[in-house]
Amino acid sequence: MTEPERDPLAQIRSQTAAVIPAYNDEKHIGDVARRTRERINHVVVVDDGSTDQTAQRAREAGAEVIVHHKNLGKGEAIKTGLGHWFGGATSSGHLEGGPHRQITWAVLLDSDGQHLPEEIDRFLSAADVATQPAFFIGTRMNNLAGMPFVRRVVNRYMSRQISRLCGQEIPDTQCGYRMIDRQLVPELLRGGHRFEYETEVLITSSRKGYRIESVPITTVYSDEVSKIHPMRDALRFFKLMWRYRKLQRK
Repeated sequence: MTEPERDPLAQIRSQTAAVIPAYNDEKHIGDVARRTRERINHVVVVDDGSTDQTAQRAREAGAEVIVHHKNLGKGEAIKTGLGHWFGGATSSGHLEGGPHRQITWAVLLDSDGQHLPEEIDRFLSAADVATQPAFFIGTRMNNLAGMPFVRRVVNRYMSRQISRLCGQEIPDTQCGYRMIDRQLVPELLRGGHRFEYETEVLITSSRKGYRIESVPITTVYSDEVSKIHPMRDALRFFKLMWRYRKLQRK
């Protein structure tokens, strides 16, 4: 009788939880949640005010589900998920505790199928050899074949601008597939409410001295519907950049 194959990532896998913000994604969330649970046991889906069966599909897939009764934005959904695993931040910037003290890492991934749950192991492998608290972010820029041309141009432009503010090169700042250390969570419980949140946490984390490391992931585009509002979210982005550049000059 052969021995079962040993999982070299077993320890860090047991210490990792997933946060999946979701809004009107009943078509994909069940499959995403199920496949995520095949990689890690602790999975919470935050239904950000959906008007469809997103919450039900996530529960059927075995995920824990938290429901916002109205749409608050992706940033707030991520904060809710992080608060579920780690508790809230005190005024001194420390965590109050939380019900899952054994969880030391959080993986953030989208609900629409753009992020392959099977690639969570790439983040686990990177975190397993980390020698200090780190912020890992996916990069799709190593293989651009599947990325629409306009999105590629916008992504490169925004990544250059944000990298300058962060003081370090981040090839794909718009990627929402991420893994963060528990010690960084108080910084992530602050910041914006919607899509600007994901940019702001890169800037604040960099200014706290965290190294942001990129993990190559697959570019996946199918029938997902973007939740981004081009004009409104572009305005939020430029306002955010203006505010931090102003702070940088002081």
